[in-house]
Amino acid sequence: MDYTLPILAYLIGSISCSVLICRLAGLPDPRQTGSNNPGATNVLRIGGKQVAALALIGDILKGCLPVMLASLITSDTLILSLAGLSAFLGHLYPIFFQFKGGKGVATAAGVYLALAWPVALALIVIWLITALMFKYSSAASLAAAISAPVLIEIHLHDIFHTLSGTLIAALVFWRHRANLLRLKKGTESKIRLQRP
Repeated sequence: MDYTLPILAYLIGSISCSVLICRLAGLPDPRQTGSNNPGATNVLRIGGKQVAALALIGDILKGCLPVMLASLITSDTLILSLAGLSAFLGHLYPIFFQFKGGKGVATAAGVYLALAWPVALALIVIWLITALMFKYSSAASLAAAISAPVLIEIHLHDIFHTLSGTLIAALVFWRHRANLLRLKKGTESKIRLQRP
């Protein structure tokens, strides 16, 4: 029965908060506008701070809630790790949205928030410092992603959580491969708090 939890986590992760919130707000589909990424940063570009905040909260919750639910049912760290990874994969490849998902940074933060809030807090601080220094959401996301497995290992000392965190970090880098090329070329878009 415990092994049904990752499946449920994937289905929860497959709910694209950015797409749904943009529809409700009468905004364009974020998969077809701006960076074409259904994530909070692109929603910020096309809809402003309030709508982006809702998308961000939704993406965090869909990473956090499946792991919290799983932890109420089992203490098996393999199942908990799989639940978190599955929620993250649901965001990247959502079954309800033609498998066209976002880059998973906020959902990963939600997973870590449920697993170990000090890790999530440290990653948020890393993200904010990098974003304030360089003004690139992608650079901040990559800095947090590469830090996550190290912080997980230090705080949790669990092979399944560390492996899951490493895979999540690798997938975050893979999903940001176009951003990495733009950062190298100096053409990456900077964070703007107001719509153009």
